[in-house]
Amino acid sequence: MKLHVQTLFVAIGLGIKRNWHIFIAIIAGILFGNFIHENPTVFSPLVKLLNIVGQAFIRVIQMVVIPLVCSAIVVGISSIGDSKQIGKFGKKMILYYGIITVLAVIIGAILVLLFKPGVGVQEFISQTSAFEIQNQVNSVIAEQKGQIGNLFLNMIPQNPLESLAKGEMIPIIFFALIFSLALSKVGEINRPIVSFFESVFAATMKITDWIMIFAAPGIFALTTVAVSSFGLSIFSTISKFFAVVFLGFCIQFFIVYPLILRLFSKVPVSTFFTAVIEALLVAFGTASSSATLPLTIACCEKRGISHKICSFVLPLGATLNMDGTALFQVVAVIFLTQAYGVTLEPIQIIQIMILAIIASSTCAGIPGAGLITIALVLNGLGLTPQQLVEGFAFLFAIDRVVDMIRTTVNVASDAVVAAVIADNENEIDYDLLNNTEQYKEII
Repeated sequence: MKLHVQTLFVAIGLGIKRNWHIFIAIIAGILFGNFIHENPTVFSPLVKLLNIVGQAFIRVIQMVVIPLVCSAIVVGISSIGDSKQIGKFGKKMILYYGIITVLAVIIGAILVLLFKPGVGVQEFISQTSAFEIQNQVNSVIAEQKGQIGNLFLNMIPQNPLESLAKGEMIPIIFFALIFSLALSKVGEINRPIVSFFESVFAATMKITDWIMIFAAPGIFALTTVAVSSFGLSIFSTISKFFAVVFLGFCIQFFIVYPLILRLFSKVPVSTFFTAVIEALLVAFGTASSSATLPLTIACCEKRGISHKICSFVLPLGATLNMDGTALFQVVAVIFLTQAYGVTLEPIQIIQIMILAIIASSTCAGIPGAGLITIALVLNGLGLTPQQLVEGFAFLFAIDRVVDMIRTTVNVASDAVVAAVIADNENEIDYDLLNNTEQYKEII
C-alpha cells in the first residue's frame, strides 16, 4: 500500500495541533507523579488538591452525557426518517453498520474476558473503593436475578422527566428512541422540535469540545495522583489493557473489514484501502471523525464512489457509526470491573455490549468523546465514573493514543459501508477506483 509522505506529515501536524496540550499533560503528570512518589510526605496536601481537580473533571464529563445522548438520538433518527433516500439506501446502511458494530463488541468482550487485563491492576485500586463498588454492583445484579421480565420493564419509563432527574440512562434512551421515531413520521410539523434538539446537540458538542480543551488540568491531575501512589510501575501493568484494545482494533481493521468487502461487494480490499489512505492518516492524526469527514468524502468521491452515496452514508456514519469506540468501551468497562474485583453475570456482559453500541452511536466525533459517553455504559451496572476515579485514571493515561487508533477504525468503517452500498446499487466507478496510478493527492 503506497503511503503519501506529504499526507503523513499533514496528519501528524494536525494531530500535534489538536492534541499537544493532552500529550504534555500526560507526560507532565507522569513525571511529577513519579517525583511525588519518591517524596510522599512533602506533597501530601497537593495530592489531595489534585485529587479534587481530577474528580471535578470527571463530574463535568458526567454533566454533559444526558443532553448529548438525548439530542444525538433525536437528531440522528429524525434526520434518517426525513431523508427521501431512506427506502433505497437507509436499510442497507443500518444493516451493514449494525453487523460491523455487533462484531466489534463481540470481539472486544471475548478478548477482555479471555486475557483479563484488569486483574493485574487490582493492586493499584484502594481496597475500600473496590469493596464499595463490589457491593454496589452485586446489589444491582441481585435485583436483576430471577427478574428478567422486570429488567425489561424497567427500561420503559413511567415518567420520562423523573428518569431524567434521576439520571436513569436506559429509560431515557428508550423514550428518546420512541420519541425520535414518532418525530420522523409526522412530517414537516416536527421541525420546531427537531430544530430545538439540533441546537441542543450543537451546544452539547461545543461544551464537549470545551471540556476537552480544558481536559489538560484534569488529565494532569488524574495521571499525577495515579503515578504518585504507585510510581511508574503502573504503566507496565496497564500495558496489557492497551495490548488487548490494540489487538481488538487490529482484528476489526484487518479481518472484519476485508471480510465485509469480500462477502457483500466486489470491491478489491487492497485497492480500497489505497483509495482512502489519506482520510485514515488524518483520522489518526486528529483523533476526530468529524474533522476527517470532508476528507473521507473527498477520498471516496474522487476514487469512484458516487456523490449520492457519499453524501448520505458518510455524514450519518460519522455521527452514528463508531464501532471502534464501541469495542473500546466494552473492553474498558469490563477492564474496570476486573480491576475492582467485580464478577459479572452473562446478562450484565450482554447489557454492557448493548449499551456500548448505543453509547458509541451517541458519541461526538471529537477527541476524547469516547470516554465521556462511557458513563452511559457504567450506568447499566449502577455505577458512575466518579465512583471509579482511580480506574478512570488508567483510561485517561493512555486514551490519547487509543483515541487516535479507534478514530482510524471508525473512519475506515464508514468508508467500507459506503463502498459496499455503492457496489450494491451500481454507484461505483470501478475504472476510476482500480486506476490507482492516476489518483490525485487529496491534501
